Amino acid sequence: MQYILGVALAFLSVCSILAGAAPASVAASCEARSLGFGQKEVGWAHLPLSKLKRDTVYALVQEDGHAVLRGAADASASLYVAAFKPAVGVPASMSWRWKTDALVAGADNRDKNREDAPLRVIVAFDGDKSTLPKAEQTRFNRAKRLSGRSPPYAVLMYIWSDQVAVESVIPSAHTSQIKMLVVASGTNGLGVWQSVRRNIADDYRRAYGAEPGPLLGVAVMTDTDNTGAKAVGQYADIRFECAGG
Repeated sequence: MQYILGVALAFLSVCSILAGAAPASVAASCEARSLGFGQKEVGWAHLPLSKLKRDTVYALVQEDGHAVLRGAADASASLYVAAFKPAVGVPASMSWRWKTDALVAGADNRDKNREDAPLRVIVAFDGDKSTLPKAEQTRFNRAKRLSGRSPPYAVLMYIWSDQVAVESVIPSAHTSQIKMLVVASGTNGLGVWQSVRRNIADDYRRAYGAEPGPLLGVAVMTDTDNTGAKAVGQYADIRFECAGG
């Protein structure tokens, strides 16, 4: 995703909406919660990336009694976000369902010029930014000056890839604080709903080699701004679950 004012800064500026929405106090324990797209209290909202970038079109539809979010991308990229006020403790697991009929032709999230995906579920984390390398602190400070909000400490993206093996961790080419984790790959499962359950803490430890901080928010994104292709992704039933729940 080639964001204006530099890819890393622009992406961090967008994600800073999540961080800026959360006050200093945070929840320390797990709280089971449903993040259904039909629940107004969750506060899902469309979030454009840039005035110079086409937006993915998101629409709520009903399917078999479930509220489904449909994202249609056409050489476009934007987020659909639920920010937490206050931040919440890391759940034991996060589950969701998603579906796409086709992969994005030519996409490869290992290549910064082809970073597109039909399906992404994104989690933003708080943390101590003073522990980051100086180069990252400089990026964060610039993003804060540009956006007026402090970016999240770390971002974990769960993606459906076209060619990268499942369970691969793909580091962002733009910042060390964005990691992509492949949870589906290739054409197997296209066209039908797929259920996913992840242990967020375990995934964070594998991606970052550290313990995760509180969660600032969750987002989904269907994007094709790099390849200029078209893609449709559907999302449903995002939920946090606690141990023994």
